[in-house]
Amino acid sequence: QVQLVESGGGLVQAGGSLRLSCAASGLTFRNYTMGWFRQAPGKEREFVAAIRWSGSMTYFAGSVKGRFTMSRDNAENTVYLQMNSLKPEDTAVYYCAARNKYSRGSDELASDYNYWGQGTQVTVSS
Repeated sequence: QVQLVESGGGLVQAGGSLRLSCAASGLTFRNYTMGWFRQAPGKEREFVAAIRWSGSMTYFAGSVKGRFTMSRDNAENTVYLQMNSLKPEDTAVYYCAARNKYSRGSDELASDYNYWGQGTQVTVSS
């Protein structure tokens, strides 16, 4: 069965950095666009970033553009989210998700993703 396992979350001070990882298994990794979403308490899940199967194209939400980067290692079936200059408003549970590259829809819509991880908590203190 498909599993997406996030790691790397934690508590960091504002201005600090964290690197999230998501290890995938049970799927042909190179056939999937990978995305990161986040959900803060009382808020809806929102798009953070996505990377196409080849790693050649990445997309970011406006709120994180210039601070976050995303990469993938298709040999290791792993995707990364490097988060720099963190702000308290980045506090949320971060989820990794996989979307079949042949699917229609949007890389920025949570409902268009096929598989999800369990999430990892990121807390940024002021």
